Amino acid sequence: QAQLVESGGGLVQAGGSLRLSCAASGRTFSNYALAWFRQTPGKERELVAAISWNGGRTYHADSVKGRFTISRDNDKNTVYLQMNSLQPEDTAVYYCAADTIRYGINWFERQRDFGYWGQGTQVTVSA
Repeated sequence: QAQLVESGGGLVQAGGSLRLSCAASGRTFSNYALAWFRQTPGKERELVAAISWNGGRTYHADSVKGRFTISRDNDKNTVYLQMNSLQPEDTAVYYCAADTIRYGINWFERQRDFGYWGQGTQVTVSA
């Protein structure tokens, strides 16, 4: 059974950095896009970043562009989210997710196709 496990969340001051990791087990996702979403209470889940199966294409939401970087290591079946210049508005539970469409693209339009989810990791940015 496929499992995604996030780590690396925590409490950081504004302007600081965190690196989230998401390790997959139970199956390989080397032919599938991986992504990071975030959600805060009362708000819709937001697609933060996504990366193609081979790392050749990425998507970053406008709200994080230039500050966050998604990457992946298929040998380790792991996806990362490097978060720099964190701001209080970045506070959320961050989830990693895997696409269910092999070699899929257009992730913003196909968010519902992400069918594998981690349990989430809390990121809190203090002012």
